[in-house]
Amino acid sequence: MLIKQTAAVIQRIGHRTINSIWRLGCASHFILLVLLKSWTSFARPRLITREIYYAGVMSLVIILVSGLFVGLVLGLQGYETLQKFGSESAVGTLVALSLVRELGPVVAGLLFASRAGSAMTAEIGLMKATEQLSAMGMMAVDPVARVVAPKFWAGVFSMPLLAAMFSVMGVFGGYLVTVVVIGVDEGSFWSQMQNAVDFRYDIVNGVIKSCCFGVVITAIAVFEGFDAPPTAEGVSMATTRTVVTSSLAILGLDFVLTAFMFRGVA
Repeated sequence: MLIKQTAAVIQRIGHRTINSIWRLGCASHFILLVLLKSWTSFARPRLITREIYYAGVMSLVIILVSGLFVGLVLGLQGYETLQKFGSESAVGTLVALSLVRELGPVVAGLLFASRAGSAMTAEIGLMKATEQLSAMGMMAVDPVARVVAPKFWAGVFSMPLLAAMFSVMGVFGGYLVTVVVIGVDEGSFWSQMQNAVDFRYDIVNGVIKSCCFGVVITAIAVFEGFDAPPTAEGVSMATTRTVVTSSLAILGLDFVLTAFMFRGVA
């Protein structure tokens, strides 16, 4: 009995492993197909512009509001901690580095995956369930080039801009709570921030992270939508997988990128 149960567990693990590897191969082939057919989207920029509006502009509210409150919390927590060491004037440095290096790209990526990524998956999945993609194929219109590619590039272009706006709004929130409310010297707040934040190692690395997150999020979103079973349950499960997989991918990729960008101690 024990041997049969062990064999069944090993069989389930093997089946899930093979299925995961198979889906990873299908996703890689699908994204390569999207890249090869992207020339149609660039030839008709209105397609990408329309998707940028839905993916980027429609996500501005949650990005800006979240960035403001994250900056407010960072300012309060940073001031309380630095005050114990008599370094409350360096709170601007703490807020800026935390946002530019980590919180800006990561939190903006998580919000983008929850809002725009899930919407992409649901839209493509519903188009598949209602046979709109099949109808496009019958009319000699490639659904990958017409529907998927514009969404993919819209997410890639929108994500770095949203992360930058998140960081700017967070710094503004830290300024409000520490300088305007608490009364930290404004000159020290900005001067120490400018001296501590390095363009090459902080800002550029943050932009690289946000670009990588944008590619990963949109790739997962469009693949899950295109691969979703054409049923209501299948679309809902694909949408859930998009949010969960994208969130885990962002956190794991953030560690990998941080490890490569880490300068160490001289």
